[in-house]
Amino acid sequence: MAAVNSKSQVARAKLSHPIIDSDGHFTEYIPILREYLVKHGGHDLERDFFAEFRKTPLSTEWYQLSSEQRRDRWAKRPPFFATPAENTLDLATSFFPKLLYSRLDEIGLDYTVLYPGIGFVAQLFPDDNIRRAGTRALNDYYADAFGEFADRMTPVASIPMHTPQEAIDEMEYTVRERGFKVVLFPSYIRRPIPALARKCPEANLYAYRLDTYGIDSEYDYDPVWAKCLELKVVPTFHSPGEGLVNRNSISNYVYNHIGHFAAASEAVCKSLFLGGVTRRFPQLKFLFLEGGVGWGRTLLSDLKSHWEKRNRDAVMKFDPARIDREQFLDLYRRFGGTLYRESVTLKDTAHFVAQRQDPKDIDDFAPCAIQRAEDIRDLFVPSFYFGCEADDPVTSSAFDAKHNPFGVRLNAVFGSDIGHWDVPDMTEVTQEAYEAVEHGLITGDDFREFVFAKPVELWTALNPDFFKGTRVEGAVAEFLRAA
Repeated sequence: MAAVNSKSQVARAKLSHPIIDSDGHFTEYIPILREYLVKHGGHDLERDFFAEFRKTPLSTEWYQLSSEQRRDRWAKRPPFFATPAENTLDLATSFFPKLLYSRLDEIGLDYTVLYPGIGFVAQLFPDDNIRRAGTRALNDYYADAFGEFADRMTPVASIPMHTPQEAIDEMEYTVRERGFKVVLFPSYIRRPIPALARKCPEANLYAYRLDTYGIDSEYDYDPVWAKCLELKVVPTFHSPGEGLVNRNSISNYVYNHIGHFAAASEAVCKSLFLGGVTRRFPQLKFLFLEGGVGWGRTLLSDLKSHWEKRNRDAVMKFDPARIDREQFLDLYRRFGGTLYRESVTLKDTAHFVAQRQDPKDIDDFAPCAIQRAEDIRDLFVPSFYFGCEADDPVTSSAFDAKHNPFGVRLNAVFGSDIGHWDVPDMTEVTQEAYEAVEHGLITGDDFREFVFAKPVELWTALNPDFFKGTRVEGAVAEFLRAA
């Protein structure tokens, strides 16, 4: 089946190290998925599972509505033409693990971690029974479909997160009983706004808040992070941001798609950091996928600059109680010009001090206990990894220590994104990634870090045996000995 000397094979032949893909994609084959749904919940689950999609950001309700109804309900334009079609071989490859396995050399990949198509939507289902039974059915499908190909690829387990306990239950099952090495969490949970839910429960589908686990959460999710440590699995996030606030066009899919994975990842990453999760769990690594590294670079910069101006001491410079109201009034009299009125007196400056703050609420960085700017670097850079696609021109910024905050290199890892429309030809994806070296955007050493060293560092951080029994076991062992 494999072609001889595809572009990616040629690129791979130039390298002295393996290529580890941390974000490939596969597609669930619906006729077989239906069998698993019936097994786990009968025909009622099979029926209700697909109906539940309309309650998620990727609802396809749009197709059943007229133009007038779409505008009236503000029904978001959903994804369309999202998988290979004209290239039928690639389409089938995204469905059938055996075919993908037979083509990995042609694609230029030595090992790949594979993410689902339906799995990261089912996590968001609001109905508790459909979500939990549905994700269990999906995970059994994944384990059965990919089990015999573990030497070169591994699927991720879809973990629902509406409560910490349901996440822990599914991790216990998928990791301990089904042998998964990677878990996928949703980047957020849509929660109802209590006051509105009491008055108009049916509005929950449209008016909600996002729970991102670190701050303002419905629950304490620390037991989930502790379970990740116990089970030796890296928390990964790969959720759609389409349909959320500013990615909610009723007519333009591209408008909704641009930046949506990055937006969802930035929300949970920022929440985990400001909520002190990386302070309390310094051993954990968190992976955010298909959004690139640009948003991570910006977030680190923003955290640094905000702390410098809004840490507990610095923010007191902006306390209205420190305003010299007499001086302000004097300046008003001297320079008010056409705004000056004799009737304005000192009491008219009282509005400056009307807003008072409780001293215990003024330190937004208290949960992560930042004492100096370098603490931000130390709690951010080692903990967070960013999945970057082959054609992303911003990836090179991860290695730009000269211009990055604190002079750091960020943890960029290669994600092929095979199986999506982003990759029209699977056999060119590795070559496309290597073009960054050929065009002088990164060095050969940078590329080795991107496709091998950083992925190894990430996946073995908690589980030194992650690559045991795989095609890359020897190369990984040699790398870890040297490191």
